[in-house]
Formats: sequence, structure tokens, C-alpha cells
Amino acid sequence: MPTLDELLHAAVQGVGGTERPGQVEMAHAVADAIDKDEHLLVQAGTGTGKSLAYLVPAIVHAQATDKPAVIATATLALQAQIVDRDMPRLADALEPVLGRRPTYGLVKGRRNYLCAHKLEGGFPDDEDGLFGVEEAGEAGRAQSRLGQEVVRLRQWAEITESGDRDELVPGVSERAWRQVSVSAHECMGSKCPLVSECFVEKSREAAKECDVIVTNHSFMAIDSFEGRQMLPEHDLLVVDEGHELVDRVTSTITDEITANAVEAAAKRASRLAESTEAVDDAAAFLRGVLDELPEGRLTGIPDSLGLALARVRDTTRQVQSELKPEKGTEPDGARKVAQAAIDEVFENSSRVLEQRELDVVWVNRDQRRGSVLRVAPMSVAMLLRDKVFGDRTVVLTSATLELGGTFDAVAGTMGLRGEGSPDWRGLDVGSPFDYPQQAIAYVAQHLPPPGRDGLSDAAMDEIEALVRAAGGRTLGLFSSMRAAQAATEEMRKRFDGDIGFLCQGEDQITTLVRQFARDPKTCLFGTLTLWQGVDVPGSSSQLVIIDRIPFPRPDDPLASARSQAIARMGGNGFMAVSATHAALRLAQGAGRLIRRSDDRGVVAFLDSRMMTARYAGFLQRSLPPFWPTTDRDRVLAALKRLDEIAPPPLEVADPALRGATGALAGTAMGRVGEDAAEHPRPADNRPVAGDPPVAESSRTAVTEGEGWTAEDDEELREGVALGLSLAEIADHVDRPADVVAARLKGLGLEANGAATLSFD
Repeated sequence: MPTLDELLHAAVQGVGGTERPGQVEMAHAVADAIDKDEHLLVQAGTGTGKSLAYLVPAIVHAQATDKPAVIATATLALQAQIVDRDMPRLADALEPVLGRRPTYGLVKGRRNYLCAHKLEGGFPDDEDGLFGVEEAGEAGRAQSRLGQEVVRLRQWAEITESGDRDELVPGVSERAWRQVSVSAHECMGSKCPLVSECFVEKSREAAKECDVIVTNHSFMAIDSFEGRQMLPEHDLLVVDEGHELVDRVTSTITDEITANAVEAAAKRASRLAESTEAVDDAAAFLRGVLDELPEGRLTGIPDSLGLALARVRDTTRQVQSELKPEKGTEPDGARKVAQAAIDEVFENSSRVLEQRELDVVWVNRDQRRGSVLRVAPMSVAMLLRDKVFGDRTVVLTSATLELGGTFDAVAGTMGLRGEGSPDWRGLDVGSPFDYPQQAIAYVAQHLPPPGRDGLSDAAMDEIEALVRAAGGRTLGLFSSMRAAQAATEEMRKRFDGDIGFLCQGEDQITTLVRQFARDPKTCLFGTLTLWQGVDVPGSSSQLVIIDRIPFPRPDDPLASARSQAIARMGGNGFMAVSATHAALRLAQGAGRLIRRSDDRGVVAFLDSRMMTARYAGFLQRSLPPFWPTTDRDRVLAALKRLDEIAPPPLEVADPALRGATGALAGTAMGRVGEDAAEHPRPADNRPVAGDPPVAESSRTAVTEGEGWTAEDDEELREGVALGLSLAEIADHVDRPADVVAARLKGLGLEANGAATLSFD
């Protein structure tokens, strides 16, 4: 058996890279953690090559034990990088050395696949009059388009081997996809008459034979928490983008209840139950109670709310009994759909009534959706300790796990501190970059602290001066979509076409990033998605602007509940929650600047509190060690010099298509054929800006004539952050689901249960 160093050397050579000390140190640390059955938190800066550092020992372990290694990521971009770029080249490189080709696959939720039984008419249609064309006007045309999409889906179903939605390019609307797919709760499982033809079961059976399985944080969490065994048996889990794990898990197990949801469940059950009138009455009662409650966190359950929820729970329990099939018979598709809707309402109302010790309950209100009651855990630390870290080796890695110079803050949120915590090791392997020589951290200390009224005139002036000096080449990271849009519009007026300005929400994120990467006289402004997911090496991005310290909102129920709980125990709630949250986001945002060893540039903070506040030192220690200054003239001069000597932008890859196994089109279990990619990489295998491409980025984000305001987009973001399904968000903003799906795609967002993040 070749040594780890030999395998890593072969892997690095195979992908056209260069071995780095941090990468070698990390690979050995991962292998050591596997041998000792000890958890590892490893911070690896941008450019370390951390994917290879964990993939190589993971492959060695999988082939030695005949058990797959599971890789869980937070973003689609990293999933695409691993499946489309890293693993194909890694498999090529390691096959001659190992004597067997490493295999891999992408595991996703049930909603991502065609349902063979639904295609055969085993479930009720989600839309009435699906193929009707009699309706007049825009509604009729939209209905006709929907029918055409479903016809196309049925034709595709005849030829696809995978049934995976990502294989269908161009894609279809969410409304159309719902006609041919089911959720996990609606699925009939092993009782399905077409289980032998099930695309999901076939994909999961194939995954058992893979060395590496790539999935997302939420899918992994549901597999761990609910014991559904959606992932094959494994004893090694690698959590990349580990700084996101707590938030993703919290979102996954956040529940909600609305009067509309209760009414919808009653409607689904009405054809099968003797009567759902009592459920409708309970929904009306709940609506009246919720509308009377103040918006915000509830520190207890008021009597009126308790009575309303009890009525919802009890009436849906009665309908549950009526929906049970007769003895000896199995539920059909229509009954499973009704059961899933009723069960969800029953379980969510019951959960709120239980008043679990760590649950936080709050009310949200908006114009379109009315009152929404939500419940989420204040902490998932013990859940992660027991269910994720309990019975396997876990490696967590990210470029930002140390905050304020220590792993303690992140480890604590994951249950790795305190009595009974498992053994773990923290390791910072550093970065291959010379940050003080490559980048400047500039704080515009002369600006007033940011207020609640958006960007000040002085801040706009500062943005203009910085962008002019940089000649474009600017990624603007803003704390709200409203601020990003305001800055975009103002800069367009001030520059009058001399420099282009793109704003998140105007097209798909991947499309905008490619435009930004290709044209140095272009700026890209946006919010959270850009803070974490943009990788544009080279001269197109030489200035990153951060408008303000990204603290959580003061009225955020979970953040405030966590702060108060820590304060009651004698801790500093602000530092433990708000400052830690801000430090993590700042580190991620600042990390967008230096992506390669020859990158140069400036990160400009327009928030003077980065220098003046008592917590400023903590935030500064969480950033890469850039050269710090508050000298505006020096920064503007540096940007002008960089613009003058900047080389041409790097080549930008076009979207790649993925096929049946989740690997590149033309692959089978990770085996790359001659037609593996429509757009091969450059012959010298050099990195390209915008890498990795995401398959679905070639689809058009059609909004079907709908106008979108900044407030609308904020509501979409809030819905995604709260884990709402696409249907719920569409109901919330009172627009068709396919239109909302297109807008979400354009904003770079995914609804809980939407195509690319449908959890089983």
C-alpha cells in the first residue's frame, strides 16, 4: 500500500497543483484522527488545498474498510467543485497508484428525483386544470406553459437513467416539477408498487458502492437525527464549510404553523376524511389568536394560544385516525399526500405545546402571509454531540473556525466543550499566502458609525472614491439587500456607464459572478450569498468593500434568546453571540479577496467601529493578517497602482452538466469518459475564475413579468433563512411558485424543499 505522502503527491500532480506544507499537515492530521477515532477541527486558509487534504485520506480509509466516507458541504458551489472538478481528476491521479479507481457520488433528497409512481398517476395532481388552455389572458398562458413543461418532463422520463432533476437542462419551473416528484413524507416507501423502478432507491443503492459520498449539511443532519438511514453505513464524516453547520442544522429543525397551513391540510384531507370542518374552525380560531399577539418572541404560551393550538392538535389527531387505511390495505398516493399535510400540522402544534426547555417560540407578521408562529431550538450543541459526533470520526474544516484566536467559540456551539464532551483536537494549518504583503485592511475611520437609515452620503462618497481608484474590480458586500441595491443605483448614476455595476437579484448568482470575473471594469454588489460563496481569483477582484459590521438583527429571536441565556449564567451574551456571529461573517467576507498567491488588493471596511469599539480587537483577530491602515490617501494610491499594472482577467469556465450519478456528464460512478465535459478545462489545468461551474446555472431565471421590490426580496430571504418551503414562500409573497422559484434562483437562494435542497 502506498504511503499517504505518495498518494498526496500523486493527487497534487494529477490536478496540476503544488504541494503546500499546510495541505500535507492537514492530510496527516485527518489520517491520524481516523486512526485514533478522534474528532478534528482544522482551520485551513484559502489556497491550502484542503479538499485534497481530506479527500485523499478519506479514499484510503474507504478502500481499506469497504465503507464510504461522507463529505457534507453547506453550499452547492462546493458540492459542484468536489463532484465536477476535484474527484474526476483525483480519481485519474490515484487509480494507477492504488490499483483501483476511487468512486464517488452525490446524494440528494427525494424531491430532486422523478417519482415513477406519480408519473403513472399514483398521486393527485398538485395543480387543477393542469393542461387547460381555456383560461383567458396571462393566467391561461401560464397554465399552458405549465402543461408544456410537464409534457416535456414525461418525455424526458422515458429516456433518463437517473431521474435526477440536475440532468434536465434547461430546467423547468417548480410548479411543473411538483407534478412528477414527491416529498419524503408523501413517499410510499417499500410499499410503493413501483419501488423496483424508483430512481431514489437506485441512486442510494449505487451510493453504497462509492468510496466518497457528497451531500449537504441538512441532509446529513436529518439522516443523523431521524435515523432514516438515507446514507449508507459509514464511520467517517467530513464536514466542509464547518462554520455553517450550526446554522444549517438549526434551520433544518425549525418548525412553524400558520392558519393557512392548517386550512391547506384540511383541504387535502377533505376528500378522504368524513369531515374536516373542525380543522377549518380550529384554523380560524388560531388566526384570530395569532393576530392579537404582539410580534416577537413569546417567553411563555398565552392561554388563548395554548387553547388554539390544542384545538388544532386535537382536530388533526382525529383526522389522522380517519386517514388510516383499512386493515390489510396500503395507502394510495392521495392518502399519503393528505396524511403528510395533516401530520405536519399535528406535529408542529404539538411541539409548541410541549414547551421544550430549549425551544424558542416567536410570532412574525407581514402583509401577505399574516401571522406565523415559529419554533426553533436555542441551541443544537447537545443534539450535535449525541447524533453527529457520537458514533463516527468527524472532521470539521473551514477557512474560519478560529474566532478571536481560539477554537472555543465554534467548538462550544457544537457540543464539544463542557462535561461529557468527546475528545477532539483543534489545528490551524495556516495559509500559503503572504497576507501582509498581498493585501491591505483599510478602515474608513473618518466615517460616522453606520445608522439605521441605510448608507450615508459620506459612505456613498467613499464607495465612489474607492471604485474609481480601483477602476472597477470591486466586490461589494453589504449587510442588507436594501443597502446593496441603493449603492448599485447610486453608483450607476455617478459613473454613468464608465464602470458597470451588477447587483445580486438581477440574474442568477453564478451568471453574475461570471460576468464580474470576465470584465475588470465591472463591480458586483450583494449580500450574504456573496459574503461566502464567491471565488474570483485574479485581477477582476482587487477591492472588497464591507459596508458595516454584520451583527445579527437586534430583534432576532434566537440570537436574543441565546444572549440572554448566556448572560443569566454570568457570561457575556453580546460577545458570545453577536460579536462571534459578526467575526465569522467578517472573516468569510474578507476572505473573498485573496484567492491565489499572486492576488493583490484591499479590503475596505466602511464601519469605523472596527477601530473604535471595545470589541474591535476581537473582530480584528478573526480576520486574515492583512496589513492594516486607516490612511485613505495611501489606500487610493495603492488601488490606482494595482489597476495600472493589472494583468488580464483569468479565463472563465462555462457551466458544466452533471449526469446520472451526480458526476460530470458522461461519467459512471466517477469514471470519466471521453465526453466527460462539454467545456474541458485549459490544457495546462490552470485554475479559472468562477470555478467551479454549477450545472443548473445555465437555466434562465424567468420572472414571468412580475415586478420585484427590495421589500419583496427581503421577504424571500427571510423565508429562506427561516427554512420555509417554496410553496410557503410563494404563499407568503402571493405569487406563483414557479415565479418565486425563478426569483430565488436569481438571488442565489434555495427554499427548504426546493429542487437543489430537497431534504429527505
